[in-house]
Amino acid sequence: MPFLLALDSATDTMAVALVTPGLTRVFEAAGGAQASARLLPEVKALLAEAGVTMAELDAIAFGQGPGAFTGLRTACAVAQGLAYGLGKPVLAIDSLMLVAEDARAQGAGDDVWVAMDARIGEIYAARYQHDGTAWQVLDAPALYAPAALAAHWDSPHAVAGTALSEYAEALGPVARAWPQARSRAAALGALASAAWVRGDTRDAAEALPVYVRDKVALTTAEREQRA
Repeated sequence: MPFLLALDSATDTMAVALVTPGLTRVFEAAGGAQASARLLPEVKALLAEAGVTMAELDAIAFGQGPGAFTGLRTACAVAQGLAYGLGKPVLAIDSLMLVAEDARAQGAGDDVWVAMDARIGEIYAARYQHDGTAWQVLDAPALYAPAALAAHWDSPHAVAGTALSEYAEALGPVARAWPQARSRAAALGALASAAWVRGDTRDAAEALPVYVRDKVALTTAEREQRA
């Protein structure tokens, strides 16, 4: 078994997982604007608690997005800096797939739509199917207006993510729903382990975020129009 450190700050929850032989340790806390200040200290604390040194790590995994711009950059920067300094590879993890993995752990099954609140009236969404070994991407992560997503997904089998609460009326009824995560960090550790087994390592220079939107906020005129 490898020693893997995994980081994700794509949402309001900052997640850290340390995978070691026989045990995965996890840490979660408020993310958002706090992630840039807290992520590295919490990583050091988790390693110290486990008695693991930086040099023992085999790879650094990071949530590549989509998600909040600042959070994505924070996780990528920390992962890249650690990987460069240690001479280790990185593992890029789909941040929406984390939600599907967490939902599967809650009993959602192997075919899951993920719908995460992307703010300013939009949703990050993707569809995944687990083949018993790994997740396959059926609909790649994309940005949707709530009504457009409701029209696109055509009575989904299972849906997970924060958009279920934020846009419940626009999305309509969903047969099986998991609006809240049980442990984003545990899902992160599981996906990092799976990526390592598949040999999905890459050079630290490739620790880059994946954005599916260019616009970060509404203009003043747009905000007034929505008021």
